[in-house]
Amino acid sequence: MTAAPSPALVCPIPLSDYPEVTMAHGGGGRLMHDLIDRLFVASFAPGAAGPRADSAILAPHGGELAFTTDSYVVQPLEFPGGDIARLAVFGTCNDLAVCGAEPRHLAVAMVLEEGLSVATLWRLCRSLADAAARAGVAVVTGDTKVVERGRGDGLYITSSGIGVRAHGLRPGAAQVRPGDAILVSGDIGRHGIAVLAAREDLGLRTDIVSDLAPLWPAVAALHAAGVELHWMRDATRGGLATVLVELAEATGLGVRIDEALMPITGAVAAACELFGFDPLYVANEGCMALVVPQTQVEAALGVLRALPGHAEAAAIGGVVPAGDAPVIARGAAGGERVLRMLSGEQLPRIC
Repeated sequence: MTAAPSPALVCPIPLSDYPEVTMAHGGGGRLMHDLIDRLFVASFAPGAAGPRADSAILAPHGGELAFTTDSYVVQPLEFPGGDIARLAVFGTCNDLAVCGAEPRHLAVAMVLEEGLSVATLWRLCRSLADAAARAGVAVVTGDTKVVERGRGDGLYITSSGIGVRAHGLRPGAAQVRPGDAILVSGDIGRHGIAVLAAREDLGLRTDIVSDLAPLWPAVAALHAAGVELHWMRDATRGGLATVLVELAEATGLGVRIDEALMPITGAVAAACELFGFDPLYVANEGCMALVVPQTQVEAALGVLRALPGHAEAAAIGGVVPAGDAPVIARGAAGGERVLRMLSGEQLPRIC
């Protein structure tokens, strides 16, 4: 006899009745309310009592708030190591974390395409709820719209987050000084290559998985250890190179890095070589660049490497006085190259 599936994995909407999202699911009537109550509320606020409202009422936090919003349009919706739902949660929470804020609340808006499998939507709802629990954040409000078939890539998600800044944690360009060290919190390039590998038309077969993960635990651990976090940025679209150019432009200082010190797995390096990508420009979703005083490099690396997902943390260079080129990377063979902003898109739809 086959064991009954776990209730947490069973879609509560009868798939025989509505196996796909229809335009009526966004029409404001009974089907839309069933979708909200039986998929979204069941995933994000099970057991919630009281009437439905268009806004969440939040208790005062007594600290400085950080607020961010982002949209996610990745294809495919599910990829090795993650999916669009986890991307929306961790991406938004990580934007708060690198500002020095502990994520607390999320608002999630979903634009569904007519024809999206309801089973897929349920699976993504469960994934989003799991990611929110892992990030320690509550999904408190949201919205749902449906667009005609062929106009939406299955699902788009916009998520907004509120966080509370930790006492004494104010990272920013004004804190950066020449002589500071530049670190990365883990190996780079895995997210972009994992999404690339999931695109059937490219024919890439690899066991690379996305580095999707919340960054607040690492930020909180560094802060608790007394590490001075002068600047932080999650290296997402445009990769590490882009955020280093942003650092140089924001500070008016120079950045020098050594590519021989860069943590890149062999599989990612091989995939980049095969497709002609520069790993410094490939997106990450669980890795940040950070600037700390040179005297605290070993302490920072010790904290990071003791945390899950950050074993490959490394010091890759430093901040220097302004020069002819804002960001220069020294290659393994000793040559140097200037890193600039991408003039186009290296990898489409990776977040």
